[in-house]
Amino acid sequence: MSTPVRPFPAVNTHLNYGGDAAGLICGYLLGAGTAPHEVDTVQAAQWLAGLHPHGTASGHRTLPPQGTFLWLHFNLSHAQAVRWMERHADLPEAFFDALKDRSVSTRIERDDDTLIAVLNDAHFDFAFEPSDIATLWTSVAPHLMVTGRTRPLRSVDALRTAVRSGNAPCSSVALLAELMRTQASGLVDIVRGVTQRIDDVEDALLAGRLDHKRARLGVLRRLLVRLQRLLAPEPAALFRLLQHPPAWMGADDAQELRDSTEEFSVVLRDMQGLQERIKLLQEEIAASVQEANSRSLFVLTVVTVLALPINILAGLFGMNVGGVPLADNGHGFWIIVAVVAAFTAVAGWLALRGTGDS
Repeated sequence: MSTPVRPFPAVNTHLNYGGDAAGLICGYLLGAGTAPHEVDTVQAAQWLAGLHPHGTASGHRTLPPQGTFLWLHFNLSHAQAVRWMERHADLPEAFFDALKDRSVSTRIERDDDTLIAVLNDAHFDFAFEPSDIATLWTSVAPHLMVTGRTRPLRSVDALRTAVRSGNAPCSSVALLAELMRTQASGLVDIVRGVTQRIDDVEDALLAGRLDHKRARLGVLRRLLVRLQRLLAPEPAALFRLLQHPPAWMGADDAQELRDSTEEFSVVLRDMQGLQERIKLLQEEIAASVQEANSRSLFVLTVVTVLALPINILAGLFGMNVGGVPLADNGHGFWIIVAVVAAFTAVAGWLALRGTGDS
């Protein structure tokens, strides 16, 4: 006979991103067949204290009644956040080592019966800049999922909204899978936004309006490269984990993680295709700029060649020495004009002949 879940009283929390006195941004008691209950740090500490933190004689944790679990999301910029987790959450040392090192390398690994994940996602106020990427540190156990960040993230905010609306997964692993699906959905929005910007640059290029499009393409390419570098290890890490999942992870939860990984891989392939498209556009713009520069240089060269005969003759006839030819000839000026015109025509023919041959 299962023990009924006693709901916590309503919590009057503020919808801010700074967290409470312990740095808790939001906390929810979740479970199959139960409505999400919002909790604060005091209630979360009481619920965790009601478990058997040291496990049974076999060394495994005891599951809470009816498979319920807590999701606690912390602001790691708060000085008390890590202290509260150390005191009440009974998390593995690997999680605190990741927080201490501020490691941003994406990974998902096991630490005994706990999953430790370091994920990267876009900022809440993402503006298509390479610096708009931040890290989420996660610990997942059967009864508890803890997430922490230093800056607001889009995926966590969307997951929080879904939980508040009642669309809550029934297990901690399912919540992690939903977080990854939300992350993939956010990446799809980013890919769509980048695609639209690339289309605008391509249209401007076809219309002959280059302006500063190369700089815009450079920013977009750096963004995609950074996203690819930070997020590409995530599917591989999940596949390695699913080869040897924890004993408490059910088949349905493993399948949800596998499905979310496949969705994530599709988005990453789309991002790689966008990088290739940007590279081709950059090469085409560079070729257009080089062609325009070559054309300007050719015009300057032709003008210089055409002006060469008259400059030479003007220099020769302008010397104040005796014996200047045609000085006493009444038609000397027109003779010199004819000579200059002839030399200029020959020089122009020689200059333009190379262009015609090419």
